[in-house]
Amino acid sequence: MVGENLKQLQRPKIVTELPGPKSRELWKLHEKYVTQSLGMDNNIFVEEAKGALLRDVDGNVYIDFTGGIGTINAGHCPSEVVKAAQDQAEKLIHTCYQIMPYESYIRLSEKLCEITPGSFDKKVLLINSGVEANENAVKLAKYYTQRPIIITFENAFHGRTRLGLALTSKVKPYKLGFDAYIHNMDRYPYAYCYRCRYGLEYPSCGLRCLHAIEEGFTVRYAPEEIAAIIAEPIQGEGGFIVPPDDWFPGLRKICNEYGIVLIDDEVQAGMGRTGKMFAIENYGVVPDMITLAKSVASGFPISATVGKSEIMDAPQKGGLGTTFGGNPVSCAAALKTIEIIQNNLKHTQKIGKIILRRLHEMQDVHEIIGDVRGKGPMAAIELVRDRKTKEPADEETKRLVEICNKKGLLTLRCGIYDNVIRILVPLIIEEELLNIGLNILDESIKEIK
Repeated sequence: MVGENLKQLQRPKIVTELPGPKSRELWKLHEKYVTQSLGMDNNIFVEEAKGALLRDVDGNVYIDFTGGIGTINAGHCPSEVVKAAQDQAEKLIHTCYQIMPYESYIRLSEKLCEITPGSFDKKVLLINSGVEANENAVKLAKYYTQRPIIITFENAFHGRTRLGLALTSKVKPYKLGFDAYIHNMDRYPYAYCYRCRYGLEYPSCGLRCLHAIEEGFTVRYAPEEIAAIIAEPIQGEGGFIVPPDDWFPGLRKICNEYGIVLIDDEVQAGMGRTGKMFAIENYGVVPDMITLAKSVASGFPISATVGKSEIMDAPQKGGLGTTFGGNPVSCAAALKTIEIIQNNLKHTQKIGKIILRRLHEMQDVHEIIGDVRGKGPMAAIELVRDRKTKEPADEETKRLVEICNKKGLLTLRCGIYDNVIRILVPLIIEEELLNIGLNILDESIKEIK
């Protein structure tokens, strides 16, 4: 099988110029038929993928450090997931769960209630995408509390619908021109210690960014008006920003004191990405609601809003709904994906230590690496032109991605200044292949000019 041959190759292999001739032909069709408003990171077309390797249409093979932007935690095309999806597709593809329910929806909901943090009674809504999970969490929190205001954070990313964009922080290119400034939204600095908004240093700062929220209860909105605080346990698109370990416990304390719902957006950070099943577990905090998507089903579209039963049951019947949400094939794929991720957590923790150790070693050698941060395999490097001024090296980061591509390593930028390389490698990657990819990254940084 071609897929098996790809898996056995175990290293990148570039056999044409990039992009190759077939990719160039497909790109011409893309430019003719696909909206130019899509922000494309690459004009190389993939043909197949297995594990942590991809092959493009011209036969070039790459190590994947992008993981479908965090969607392929269990690896590309895991055989157990493929079989589960095939078996389900032969029996039932769609009815709409609200019209005629099916067992796989129930089994996945049961599993999510079992594995998400919190010993209280929970219930689940299955939908299609991360932003849908976040939108429904916000709707539910507002209905449950009968309060109007949602608190979100700088550098946050919560999706691309109008509400998702309102929750999201970065203006260009996400929000510009889309009239995404919905009222009843309040925003505070996240604990971005490398670029503290108050010019302070942790821990002597006393978590100034956290105390700003309570100060806002006096001069911006009363706490009785706040329905929910939504936060990523590690900010993804914002630059893989990791707050201090006592920041989320402090946030939980504020929510407890004022009856505010804490929504944990695990769309990118969850499903084993940090070495724990859910990133919030790194802080010993239990949220009231948790939103999941991306790696839940190895690329099959599905997402979930999971929360306390009293919150999930608050609206009237028909207050929530979806046509495609909780699709039977996606549910079957999700159940197998969760099993794979759970069974590989020890390996995930092991590769996380390797990644962080190697990135710190690179920082010791390369002045352009201003910061290394992460938990487990959810790690990143922030590139700067000067370590003292921390001027973002955005163009250099763009060139680094291009250099890595030519050497057979796919990498991905993020951050409010587009100067962060994030690692979203499939969590099942073999150590040898991982180190080859990290070697390519190290070598490529030397070539930045």
